[in-house]
Amino acid sequence: MTSAAPPRTPWWRPDRYAARRGNLLKRAAIARALRDWFATRDFVEVETPALQVSPGLEPHLRAFATMLLRPGESTGPTLRLHTSPEFAMKKLLVAGEPRLFQLARVFRNGEAGTTHHPEFTMLEWYRAGSDYAALMDDCAAMLRLAADAAGAAEFRWHGRTCDPRAEPERLSVQGAFERHCGIDLLATAPDPRSPDVARLARAAAALGVTARADDRWDDLFFRIFLDHIEPKLGIGRATLLHDYPISMAALSRAKPSDPRVAERVELYVAGLELANGFSELVDAEEQRRRFEADMDLKQRLYGERYPIDEDFLAALRHGLPACAGMALGFDRLAMLACGAADIESVLWAPVTAP
Repeated sequence: MTSAAPPRTPWWRPDRYAARRGNLLKRAAIARALRDWFATRDFVEVETPALQVSPGLEPHLRAFATMLLRPGESTGPTLRLHTSPEFAMKKLLVAGEPRLFQLARVFRNGEAGTTHHPEFTMLEWYRAGSDYAALMDDCAAMLRLAADAAGAAEFRWHGRTCDPRAEPERLSVQGAFERHCGIDLLATAPDPRSPDVARLARAAAALGVTARADDRWDDLFFRIFLDHIEPKLGIGRATLLHDYPISMAALSRAKPSDPRVAERVELYVAGLELANGFSELVDAEEQRRRFEADMDLKQRLYGERYPIDEDFLAALRHGLPACAGMALGFDRLAMLACGAADIESVLWAPVTAP
């Protein structure tokens, strides 16, 4: 028989709150600095609904669901809390807003830990008429802003350090696999519709990564990446990891000069992922095809699927301008800038449950 864990001191107890208050004041200073930065560049701050028909269609994310009741009704349609404000913000681009940002409350079920929380703050911004190269410049500026606002000389995570004021390294996914694993990744995926799983499995075995019989190419990619590459990114200076294999394009467009890869970029600091962005896909039919493939995968893995936001696809057909967008985990940025050990140390009030 195991004994119950001792009760946790409530977060609102003055002694516990006092231990976090310095971090929280730095968090507020970082938010002010970022808002000022966007304002001086003619971005408008927007607010979009958290309740959506489609919460976001990344296969591995789980959403919170609720029922929308209209007056006098006892039942109604299912809506979900968004995992990102992306769909609504892109509709605003279609409506005519050229530059917009949002510090959005977003929700992901089944996520908790030192770097995850079921409700968190996402900084998301979009630029019409730009591509992912502009987002890379934005990310470099935001790291400097956060460090200055918090008075941080360096960012540190799990013993790794990063200079937030140094110019970030720009490294392709192909280059990262070659540098850290000696793998010619794109040679294992000459055609994203039929990647060479056996070839990647042989390369993985040389690293001590054992392939399972049911592994897909993406499964092996992530097992290699998480163990052998991610911990080495953003050391000394931030890394902007770009040009993902086209099978991982999500909502990004293919790179015109190399259709094997997509114009997608992720920001890493001290081995921790902070942001994910794209030169956005504007083709509604290609986007539908990707959504359906993602939901087929979600159904196979988790036994559920989320509806596609038909209004979003209608907006794409109406005309999403060429644009680029980035989603940055604001709590993680604050955590690094404050030198905090976990994400709850920079939350004003964490989610609690009985």
